[in-house]
Amino acid sequence: MPLKTEPLEEPTLNLASMLDIVMLLLMFFMIGTQFKNQEREYKIQLPTVSDAKALSGQPDELVVNVSRDGVITLNTRQISIAELEQELAKAIQNFPAQSVLIRGDGASPYQNVMEVMSAAKKVGVRNVSLAHQPRAQK
Repeated sequence: MPLKTEPLEEPTLNLASMLDIVMLLLMFFMIGTQFKNQEREYKIQLPTVSDAKALSGQPDELVVNVSRDGVITLNTRQISIAELEQELAKAIQNFPAQSVLIRGDGASPYQNVMEVMSAAKKVGVRNVSLAHQPRAQK
């Protein structure tokens, strides 16, 4: 079996094609920025709207926590019933179908949860739900 007597060819790095692509990208971005400047040169008065609302989907439900001692928490912030009404009113103004989830401590007096439900009803929240845990099967 004859052995190769030729020396192995050393690999080389051909930078010509990479430089061509870099130059093409550079020209592309330079020309693109010129189009952006020309677009802004038009003397156009853009229309305005008074009551624009977000085009996104329905936001996540607001979670109101009622602790055992009656402290009300909305978005990890302790608030009073009056502040809760203001926050819910803002949410309903932005998204009329805003839903609210009330999480009341099981050992808390029922009156605390009813005050939160009353505040939600007062500002017009129509989708109120109460959180619960299912009992373990025996």
